[in-house]
Amino acid sequence: MVREGATFECTACGQRSQKWLGRCPSCGGWNTLEELPVELRSETRRRAEVPAPVPLSAAELRDAPRILTGIAGFDRVLGGGLVPGSVVLLAGEPGVGKSTLLLQVAARRPDLGPVLYVSAEESARQVALRAQRLGCTCDHVLLLPEPAVELVVAAARRLRPALVIVDSVQTMFSERVPAVPGSVSQVREVATNLLDLAKRDGPPVVLVGHITKEGLVAGPKALEHLVDAVLEFSGGSGHPHRILRSTKNRFGPALELALFAMSDAGLEEIASPSAVLLADRRAGSPGSAVAVVLEGSTPLLVEVQALVSRSPLANPRRVAQGVDAGRLALLLAVIEKRAGGRFADRDVFVNLVGGVNVEEPALDVAVAAALISSGADRPFPADLAFFGEVGLLGEIRAVSRPLERLREAKALGFARCAVPASTQVVAETGVKLLPLADVRELGQLLQALDS
Repeated sequence: MVREGATFECTACGQRSQKWLGRCPSCGGWNTLEELPVELRSETRRRAEVPAPVPLSAAELRDAPRILTGIAGFDRVLGGGLVPGSVVLLAGEPGVGKSTLLLQVAARRPDLGPVLYVSAEESARQVALRAQRLGCTCDHVLLLPEPAVELVVAAARRLRPALVIVDSVQTMFSERVPAVPGSVSQVREVATNLLDLAKRDGPPVVLVGHITKEGLVAGPKALEHLVDAVLEFSGGSGHPHRILRSTKNRFGPALELALFAMSDAGLEEIASPSAVLLADRRAGSPGSAVAVVLEGSTPLLVEVQALVSRSPLANPRRVAQGVDAGRLALLLAVIEKRAGGRFADRDVFVNLVGGVNVEEPALDVAVAAALISSGADRPFPADLAFFGEVGLLGEIRAVSRPLERLREAKALGFARCAVPASTQVVAETGVKLLPLADVRELGQLLQALDS
């Protein structure tokens, strides 16, 4: 029976309601509303001191100092290192290697001072066994197997560490909140306490968060708004590569990317991700095209593979891996309407090799080239790369930073690159440009280069 004056909150998006609802009116989730404890129904908290506002013109302007962790890819994704007083959320599926990465981060720089590693999910023995396997058993890494956030904050304020790592935020709890760990109220209260620790005492705090089956960070969506940076760590269980990318960063550019290789000795950064992603490429095969994309500020070469075959089904299949399915449907419609392609009775499969996911529009031309190549069963030359955005009218539109893309293609041995006709490149790159103004010119280019 619902008590009078009860308040309910959605565990997915944080929407509040005065009565229980089967479906959240904000995010549409079913059975996600939970009763909020009395202690958390008020949004305001009493503070001992009232802060004094200052004019915006008098606010101090200076670059925040960075703390380098010694892992170049991790620092680059963060925008140049950890910022004192910041809170970073590292999210990923269970078993992807989040704890492994953070143990290596904790052990890499003993000169910075003590690192407090809070293990709320695993016992001290489990963490010690992993650290021994990784070679991370260092005296400056202090292990605290404690799930109560009040005790963790008290220990951190007594030790004054250079870095605090919490693994994981969903398994911690606050003694002030009468709810199970992982619930919306507990996760929010735990995150708020750790945020207060970082802002008041100065150590950067890294939180480990799990990814749900729907691909979202477990816990309330408000958790992502509380932190200063959100990093996603992904990779298939049967694949040695792990991808670290930033989706939010208040202190640097978002969408930066770093590629790691997982082994028994831990994670090792891959210096040249493009070379690794193209290592097993079968050059000269129909349906293959190499795209030059940007992940943050990093140019990346990825192979797009397409398979177009006659379908025995009334509704042909459309399967996309690493490519947005809606974008694939759009490109199929544009090629069929503007370039004379035929896909109505064909199954279409598109895959980005290496397990990467790319959402940049510059991928469009490479996907279209792979589809046209597979449909015609004729390959593009092995030394040809592609980049450009395809519009609904079939036009190929310019994309940002073409010079960096061409230099990366040249470094990987590509002598030619199909680019939008409006692309302006001032410096010499050593790559021959093949300008394209319309998607139908891809078919003409295939015939010209194959003849």
